[in-house]
Amino acid sequence: MTNPAERLVDLLDLERIEVNIFRGRSPEESLQRVFGGQVAGQALVAAGRTTDGDRPVHSLHAYFLRPGRPGVPIVYEVERVRDGRSFTTRRVTAVQQGRTIFNLTASFHRPEEAGFEHQLPPARTVPDPEQLPTVADEVREHLGVLPDALERMARRQPFDIRYVDRLRWTLEEIKDADPRSAVWMRAVGPLGDDPLVHTCALTYASDMTLLDAVRIPVEPLWGPRGFDTASLDHAMWFHRPFRADEWFLYDQESPIATGGRGLARGRIYDRGGNLLVSVVQEGLFRRLGA
Repeated sequence: MTNPAERLVDLLDLERIEVNIFRGRSPEESLQRVFGGQVAGQALVAAGRTTDGDRPVHSLHAYFLRPGRPGVPIVYEVERVRDGRSFTTRRVTAVQQGRTIFNLTASFHRPEEAGFEHQLPPARTVPDPEQLPTVADEVREHLGVLPDALERMARRQPFDIRYVDRLRWTLEEIKDADPRSAVWMRAVGPLGDDPLVHTCALTYASDMTLLDAVRIPVEPLWGPRGFDTASLDHAMWFHRPFRADEWFLYDQESPIATGGRGLARGRIYDRGGNLLVSVVQEGLFRRLGA
């Protein structure tokens, strides 16, 4: 299986080892810890597989408690908190080598007609994704060549990511920069037709670039890193149906960073400007070598 999108679908296809217990793979990677979006996406799959399927997830709230180890399976234990007439609630605990590394609570809601609807428009107008270079193309343009490590990463990347604002490489370029970032994203291949897979794939993607907004006023997104970052918690609200293998705009901003933590929030739109998902995350920021 060589297509990264197919590998993502496979990664989200958990093994059921008991009625409310699932096991997920954790690929052997060169990273120090398991990617948080993978754990969140797999936990949401586990929660969704214990529902009857007629209620889409409308929100999730999660905490990253310990770093996961790449290459070691993760067990997801689901608690069936509530099955009501309109809402279903699940609590998921992710365990690796006997230690809890992640907690998630997800709520599922049978769609209803409220008789009214409103939405604020997107904050800014941006170019279409086809007008923007891929990350690999930007790096290749800047360096003259794509480093081997980045080329291997690009081949494994399940999402095509295109930054609305060109990548900044120097401290001069980020001088007086606002803590804002926006990217177009979509899976690099078809993800099938299961709505839960698309929801969990987008949950995976939502953790990829959100904390960029916190870093932008402090250090260039590319080049030497001055800070180590880690996700602390993550919350999402799903407003409308979507496909994660179609282009979506992820508009991100950081309203505050203080006390070694940075808060970031994101709004995910389709190409028509319809708000699909709202995201909020806090991350830990520590200066390297401190």
